[in-house]
Amino acid sequence: MERTEVVQAPADNSVSTVEATSRRSRRLAKHHRSREPTPIAVREDDGEDSVRVTNSNKRRKSTGSPIRMSTARTLPLLICSVGNPGSTYANTLHSAGHTVVNRLVEHLGYSALRKERELGNGLVARPAIKGAAGDWTLWQSTSYMNDSGKGVRAAHTTWAEHIPVGEGGKLVVVHDELEKPLGAVTVRTAPGASAKGHNGIKSIISVVGATPFARIGIGIGRPASREPDEVARYVLKKMTPAEKAKIEGCVEEVIAKLKQLEQG
Repeated sequence: MERTEVVQAPADNSVSTVEATSRRSRRLAKHHRSREPTPIAVREDDGEDSVRVTNSNKRRKSTGSPIRMSTARTLPLLICSVGNPGSTYANTLHSAGHTVVNRLVEHLGYSALRKERELGNGLVARPAIKGAAGDWTLWQSTSYMNDSGKGVRAAHTTWAEHIPVGEGGKLVVVHDELEKPLGAVTVRTAPGASAKGHNGIKSIISVVGATPFARIGIGIGRPASREPDEVARYVLKKMTPAEKAKIEGCVEEVIAKLKQLEQG
């Protein structure tokens, strides 16, 4: 006797449920596709091409703080070197400040040093191009070390008259510094700092009064003996080529210190 297999059809409500579920799935899929982020191709570090998906529609959260541009102004600098004048004392260790300023003139591309009577009868160099970045005036004393203060004061007084009201300015003195390693650069800005036996600094302190000034010391080493005559012979001797190269080689560090000083 032939046997007939009966397959029961699902109830109508089950069919409706399946169809409704299918329609809902299609709507969700369509909605999801419309919100998919725009892919942006990115080269990965492993060298293979791949795509990292980022959501280009996503807004960045605002910090609420506007971007501020720096409006800080740098201070004009009068940079004075002290030493002894003339060919007899040129390139001696005691005139290391002059050696550094000579190198600054070349390195910065300033005009050649020229004597200006109105600036304390000193030798003056300025930027070759007017309006160049920074406002530095280079000045060399033409007086003997022990009497250099008068020229520095006269130069600073005249120079300060040309600075616009409210901008301020800073006096910087470059000098040799005994006991410091050859070519080492030190900066002192504290008011009332000791001259440490340096006759040029003593002279400046005695005549500038309350005018503050920064000091950049250029190390010149020291003699084996501390006897005054031996020290005098040491500081007044001509530099060897190696010593001069060492002194001139500190110019980049001096420039870095000057840039710090011009910030205030």
